[in-house]
Amino acid sequence: MKKISVVILNYNGLKDTLECLDSLKPIKDKNKFLEVVVVDNNSTDKSPNELSQINWIKFIQNKDNLGYAGGNNVGIKFALEKEADFILVLNNDTIVDLNFIEPLTTSAEKGIASPKIYFAKGYEFHHARYQKKDLGKVIWFAGGKMDWDNVIGKHVGVDEVDMGQFDKEKDTDLATGACLMVKSDVFKKIGLFDERYFLYFEDADLCERARKADFSVKYQPQSTIWHKNAGSTGGSGSKLQDYFITRNRLLFGFKYAKLRTKIALLRQAFSSLNDPIKRQALFDFLILNFGKGSFIND
Repeated sequence: MKKISVVILNYNGLKDTLECLDSLKPIKDKNKFLEVVVVDNNSTDKSPNELSQINWIKFIQNKDNLGYAGGNNVGIKFALEKEADFILVLNNDTIVDLNFIEPLTTSAEKGIASPKIYFAKGYEFHHARYQKKDLGKVIWFAGGKMDWDNVIGKHVGVDEVDMGQFDKEKDTDLATGACLMVKSDVFKKIGLFDERYFLYFEDADLCERARKADFSVKYQPQSTIWHKNAGSTGGSGSKLQDYFITRNRLLFGFKYAKLRTKIALLRQAFSSLNDPIKRQALFDFLILNFGKGSFIND
């Protein structure tokens, strides 16, 4: 049997994390080769006290908020030290299907795989447009495409009700950090998440590095989970998202995109100087202030 370590990062998200763990517990009970590692990014709520009392998980407490990249890297390093064959990086604001592990592991045999992901009920972008029977079957991710002209990653199938139209396994430009099954060989060869990103684009960066090292990146529709969209970052369109996506899009683009695209990215960034959050993000990119940068969530 393959040993699988599930790494879940928590930051002031106790309720979501407990619900995620509740969905994982029946899987853990049936699979002695499955280990669940919860890393806490120096939460200020009751998370550290409550999570440290759960006896069927490995709990790791960070002394600082290391972001998505740094926080997950702590768990990944632990899993590698324990000689895990596969490492599943899973958002704390997800609920998993009872049978999601096996097909995802099979797809990741030669690299990385992400499952079909639905919006959790009530978290759809356009909740009012769907019938009640459709809730829980609205697609959030069915593979990803990178628009290299604009350096924007796009989810395939987003907002569509699942009618079986995305039921074939396929190669994908992007796997999503909401749920990444990664063969340990990938991390051993190319390294962990790039901690310069802190939050956003680190999953796209990992996929690019993996592909360049001849690993596969797959979408596996026979594995399904549900996602409370942006539940761990304060919601779509927040100042936090604006800052890190603006700065990290520049970082990612300048690392991988063509010269003309890099020039276009800078022009676009300079055209947004009237926005104080995006202005600060551009400034931090230019002075190489990565990681947490200068973002203060007020």
